[in-house]
Formats: sequence, C-alpha cells, structure tokens
Amino acid sequence: MINHLANNHTMPTKSPMVKFKTAKNNVDNNQDDADWKAKLKLPPPDNRVKTSDVTLTRGNEFEEYLLKRELLMGIFEKGWEKPSPIQEASIPVALSGKDVIARAKNGTGKTGAYSIPVLEQVDPDKDCIQALIIVPTRELALQTSQICIELGKHLHVKVMVTTGGTNLKDDILRIYQNVQIIIATPGRILDLVDKGVAKMDHCKILVLDEADKLLSQDFKGMLDMIIQKLPRGRQILLYSATFPLTVKMFMDKYLNNPYEINLMEELTLKGVTQYYAFVQEKQKVHCLNTLFSKLQITQSIIFCNSTQRVELLAKKITELGYCCYYIHAKMAQPHRNRVFHDFRSGLCRNLVCSDLFTRGIDVQAVNVVINFDFPKMAETYLHRIGRSGRFGHLGIAINLITYDDRMSLHRIEQELGTEIKPIPKVIDPALYVPSAQMNIIEETNDDKK
Repeated sequence: MINHLANNHTMPTKSPMVKFKTAKNNVDNNQDDADWKAKLKLPPPDNRVKTSDVTLTRGNEFEEYLLKRELLMGIFEKGWEKPSPIQEASIPVALSGKDVIARAKNGTGKTGAYSIPVLEQVDPDKDCIQALIIVPTRELALQTSQICIELGKHLHVKVMVTTGGTNLKDDILRIYQNVQIIIATPGRILDLVDKGVAKMDHCKILVLDEADKLLSQDFKGMLDMIIQKLPRGRQILLYSATFPLTVKMFMDKYLNNPYEINLMEELTLKGVTQYYAFVQEKQKVHCLNTLFSKLQITQSIIFCNSTQRVELLAKKITELGYCCYYIHAKMAQPHRNRVFHDFRSGLCRNLVCSDLFTRGIDVQAVNVVINFDFPKMAETYLHRIGRSGRFGHLGIAINLITYDDRMSLHRIEQELGTEIKPIPKVIDPALYVPSAQMNIIEETNDDKK
C-alpha cells in the first residue's frame, strides 16, 4: 500500500535557481508534514469514563494504517483519537480487499470500522458508484451518511443517502450528479437499480450493517437481488451484533473466504447496568414519573411495544410537565427526520419510540433507557438497551415488569447470559451520570498526589 503521508517528490532540473526553490519547497513541505495535526480543528476531548468494550485495544494508531492524510484529518476532527477494538480488527483487513464478517457489540465503533476503509478505497476522480452501504432503517441511513460526510470532508468524495419515504425523482437527479458512495435502505436502492438509474458496474465494495435485520423476513431476499447487480470481484463487509442462521447461509453463499472477527465474549455492553421494577400495568405511568423525578437524566429513550402506545405515553409524559418527543414507523418521513435531528441535537430530554429506534442509532448523550413495555425477544432487548452506554460510556437500563412479563425477564436473562437486578431505592449516579464519574476520577487523582 502506498504511504500517502509522505508524498514529496522533486523533478530533476539544470537551473540552480529552480534547484534552490525546490529545496526550499521540500523544507516547507516537511514542515507542513510536521504541522498538519497542529492545525486541525479538534472538538473538546471526551473525558467521560469508558469501559473495556472500547479501551481494550492493542494500542494501534490511525496513522499506522497508512491512510490518506485528508482522511486522517476528518477522523481526528471528528474527535476519534484512537481506533476501538472492532476498528483495530477490521480496518487493516478491509483495506487489504478481503471479505469481512464481524460480530461486535452495539455502540463500539462498527460504523467507523467500515466507513474508514470504504473512504480510503474510493477514488474521488472516478465519477461512478464505487461503494454501497446498506442499512435496515431510514434513521440509521441518515446517521451513517452524516458520519461518512464528516470523515470524508477533506477527500472531495460525493456521498449520497437514499431511503424510502422520500421523493424518488430527487434521488434520481442526485445520482446523475455522479456520486461515489451510496448509503441506502434495501427497497429504495433496489428500485433505483431496477430502473437503471443506480449503475453498479463499478461498485467494488458492499457493506451490510445490522446484517441480521437485513437478512430477516422484513426484507424478503432483497439482498440477493442487489448482489446479482454487482460485479463478480466485489468486496463484502458484513457487520452485526447477532448472527442467526440466515447470516451463516448468506456468508456461505456470497462471501469469498472471509476474515471472521468475533468480539462478542458477552452480548450486553459492560457500561450498561440493568434493573427491573415489578409494577402493575396501571402503575407504569406513576412509576415513570417517579423515575423522572429521582434520576439525573441527560437524555432518555423510552420503548413501547406498539405505535399506538408510543403516542399515548408521549401525551401522558407531556401532561406530567416533561419535554417529550415521540417517533415510530407510521409517521411521515419528514416528521421522523425532524424528530431524529432535534433529539440528537439535544433540544428535548426524552424520546418515546417503537423498535424503529433500536438499530444502530447513536445519541451519545443518552444515559438512561427505559423499557416501559418489556420486549418478548432477547435480540430486541439487546438492541434497545444498547442505545445507552454508547462507545464504552456508562448508562442504565430500567425495565418495568408486569406479572405477565416475569417469564420473559427470566428467559432473556438466560439467553443473554446477563444479570438484570431489582431496582434499588437509590441508583448510584456514578453508574450513569458523567459529572459524577468525573468527580470520582478527580478524587482518585487527588489521592495519588
């Protein structure tokens, strides 16, 4: 691989004056090589406590992967200081061109693990689709495209997001402007491919994020139809937290001697402490009100099992005097986009939602997840509580359990090999409040002096 960090070549010449200028330029370029990191506009450092889910690394640096300087600039300006374990394991293999199948927990850096090698390998001078990233939900598509745009802002790579629920004609016009990376949901990209608008002849990389969901019955074999449109020598990068049989069958059918990564010694995030409270159905809103008054919530996500209950609960919370948004799959897409954007921007503290919001959605400020309705499936539970404790930070998950939920609670504990504890009268703020964690760090440092 070419080292893009050292790229100072001079042409031989007979003129002494030109030689002098060339030597001076070399000095300037070398000085620029030394100073480029100092000129970056870095965000404030994140000093919150992090767990071994993201800190248990081999100590690699992003520079070791010989990435283009423009990409490194985007990485550091995004606030990413060092690669997480899944990024360490995935990036160098993906850069080598091999197929990758990776299991890693939610919120440990999977998006960076594939977006960095994709951006590195895309040629901005070629006006064709070179990489396709497929995700299961519209919100995740928007989030992933934003990350790719931010990481690649110095590369001049054209990134486009296309999902259902938006104007198809607008997407067709944007594709004709020669994009190089597309982030899409399966139905919309298949529609654009079938219409002959999205031409995949030169698409050399296919990324499947949340692959278990993409290969579920919800999408009914759409990936098979998409892959048939790609060139034979394409590279496939497949990421998921859970690997059901459908993923194994897909891997055997389409991946070429893939490099397998498994960072899932345990399923739940180390930083998320889980509690349950036994309540009657009619007591749930009162219990939620008590939690709001006692917990130090930065932002919270509250899950219900139906869209109707989402709206009803959001109305109840608003009546109690708390700021509350809601989001579910039956809402119009522009409304969903606005809610998603405003919640991520911190304009509201609480969000009530259906399982639409369980896949990959990353809101760093969320430190409390509440299952107002307890899920029936362990996989759903895993993805829900993964909205808290993102990227190794600490958070709590609280489950309101009725008499009918008690067997599901026990079964999910067993299936995930995790412990869901009875909720104590007082929850230690150090388990989920960033300021309390910082106080402990400062006290520890003072003790060492």
